[in-house]
Amino acid sequence: MSTIVPFQALRPTVQFASLVASRPYDVLNSHEAREEAADNPWSFLHITKAEIDMPLNVDIHSQEVYDKAKENLQNFIQQGVLIEEDKPCYYIYRLIMNGRSQTGLVCCSSVKDYEEGIIKKHELTRPEKENDRINHMKALRAQTGNVFLAYQSVPSIDHLIAQWQSSHDPLYEFIAEDGISHAIWRVDDDKTISDITLLFKTEVPFTYIADGHHRAASAAKVRKALGDTVSGASDYFLTTLFPSAQLSILDYNRLVADLNGLSVEEMTDKLQKDFFIGKVDKAFSPGKLHEFGMYLDGAWYQLVAKPDTFTEDPIGVLDVTILQKNVLDKLLGIKDPRTDKRIDFVGGIRGLAELERRVDSGEMRVAFSLYPVSIQQLFDIADSGEVMPPKSTWFEPKLRDGLLTHLI
Repeated sequence: MSTIVPFQALRPTVQFASLVASRPYDVLNSHEAREEAADNPWSFLHITKAEIDMPLNVDIHSQEVYDKAKENLQNFIQQGVLIEEDKPCYYIYRLIMNGRSQTGLVCCSSVKDYEEGIIKKHELTRPEKENDRINHMKALRAQTGNVFLAYQSVPSIDHLIAQWQSSHDPLYEFIAEDGISHAIWRVDDDKTISDITLLFKTEVPFTYIADGHHRAASAAKVRKALGDTVSGASDYFLTTLFPSAQLSILDYNRLVADLNGLSVEEMTDKLQKDFFIGKVDKAFSPGKLHEFGMYLDGAWYQLVAKPDTFTEDPIGVLDVTILQKNVLDKLLGIKDPRTDKRIDFVGGIRGLAELERRVDSGEMRVAFSLYPVSIQQLFDIADSGEVMPPKSTWFEPKLRDGLLTHLI
């Protein structure tokens, strides 16, 4: 069963909350982060991507960048922008995007649960991305990145969280520049904290990583690296748990830089072996499983996988698997999408126009739009012990960094 604990958050004072809150470090490159934080000295990007305060040619994975992040964090604290909570609390985090609301519980989850499979994974991780967060955590002695966990909805938990929200004012509430509403409630009543802890211990057998595989893996490795040099705080890592009924996954689309020596005619001809294919007159967003869009040479195509070209097991039935097996690998020679530099991935939040733009510019040669993976598919794969192909899921809206940090 799931072990969660309250924690003494490092958090912004109310007047600084909207200024501190930043988009997650891993959805922005260094250039985008520099631009986003340029006129905001209190953006948490100065801590999560401290290279923005250093020369352009700095190695973003160098120790001096992590040292700068530590310096910036201490400055935020000394200036009174960030304060530490006076007791361990839970927090309720509500996001509203395009009229759709989802509410999660911010807490610390057990590293032991992660290691023993109570917290289930569905993706492989990259060592270089793990090392970046390991070095960041060790330098700051803090977990600044939140791991997004999902769990099968439990009515009694939903009721308790909704009851607290309705009877208390939020600690923070603001609308970010992208139009997404963020609100956080502090749960500081000892009995309510105890009730929440017990409900997860008795009613939630497993949680599932939706977003944050590298952050979770890094937290576990930092705990081992620090050993007995720190308190038990490093036995836990920062998470926000959302009930499955409130979540939806967006598409995660693909771009490829070349056709592996094929002409447009050869490409479309070879696709007919595994797909029904036809041109469409506008950008094609798949409306059901096993449909794909393809943008090539200024035209959109609809692809439908033929019934005998995939298996029905939890991995084989995924559209990302079908595309990888029958197009990316078979025709375009991309054997490992985690390491091949010819492929890129674009979250559905950016829209199909972003696919068109990058192909029309000549940067990429072909784009593929996919139907989103479902929450149940994610759960089924994690339960089976299998892993999805990389970049299979894109969750929106995303939690903001900086509002709640776990000190270790």
